[in-house]
Amino acid sequence: MIVQKILPKHCNELEKELLNLFHSSGMPMHFNKTGNKEFTNYQRISLIILLRRSKKSLRDFIDELKESRWTSWLGLIRIPGKSTLHDWIELFKMKTIRELFSLIKPKKPELTAIDGTGLDSWQRSRHYEKRANEIGSLPYMPYAKLDIFIDVKNKMLIDFDLKTSREHDAKVAKRIFRKNNLMGIKILADKGYDSEPLHKLARERGGIMYAPPRKKWKTSLRKYPRGANRRRCLNLPEFIGQRSIVESVNFSLKKKQITALSCKKEYMKKREFAWHAVLYNIRMIINNKKNNSVGKATELKINFFLLKIEIYVFPDSAEEWKRLSSSSSNLF
Repeated sequence: MIVQKILPKHCNELEKELLNLFHSSGMPMHFNKTGNKEFTNYQRISLIILLRRSKKSLRDFIDELKESRWTSWLGLIRIPGKSTLHDWIELFKMKTIRELFSLIKPKKPELTAIDGTGLDSWQRSRHYEKRANEIGSLPYMPYAKLDIFIDVKNKMLIDFDLKTSREHDAKVAKRIFRKNNLMGIKILADKGYDSEPLHKLARERGGIMYAPPRKKWKTSLRKYPRGANRRRCLNLPEFIGQRSIVESVNFSLKKKQITALSCKKEYMKKREFAWHAVLYNIRMIINNKKNNSVGKATELKINFFLLKIEIYVFPDSAEEWKRLSSSSSNLF
């Protein structure tokens, strides 16, 4: 029987966060009591997250893994095959990935934002897409709609929703609000979430939503939009401008992690993005730690600089005292 244990090497910040995530999850090292125990669940989770970070195919990722130092950091006895890694991706259900995500999401956010965007679900050449459109035989391109709910301060994901069909933003927001505790939370949104029932749902859950009302009421005989919550949003607070941070999170996800969803089936696309959500929050945890360390180092430099200024004050006052003493002695 092969016995393995996780070695506390911490050769990489990402490795350290992956290890903390696995220990906090309480997941066993192996799902089976008997049988093959060549790979641990910690190694499986880590390799899946590394695969999503690489943005490569399974074959290319396995080939480059042979030259990587992650084999020693994770304590791999051998490199898994392409089919083995594919079986691991199907092994972890959406419920398990959600539980892992809940361990690293913000616990007590105060100011949040929600927004929706679209993701490419099929990788194809834009050049041939244009030519096919000119001919008039453009093939069908799968569509994926993503809605994210973030903490504005830490820029971390609180919740997400992925659909392979078009759906109104307000309907998706209802599902997200019902799944989360909104007590004492302020929610920033755009005009797509302007809905009186959605405002009432946020109030029932203990939160307050700020969304500018649509201007359709201006074309009617009414002077104000319907609904007390919608009328309240005619005068928005000053921090409504921080809603644009959710656009930055969308850009970061698309630019650094998700060029296009590679899975074909709907349930596999949801799992694929769920792993990306786990990876994104781990990235933000590492970045926030670096920013906090840089801020502390800057405070130390400022204190030292002020202390240095105070030291140079004493010679000037001493010279002034000598000059006064010499002038007084000349008078006598």
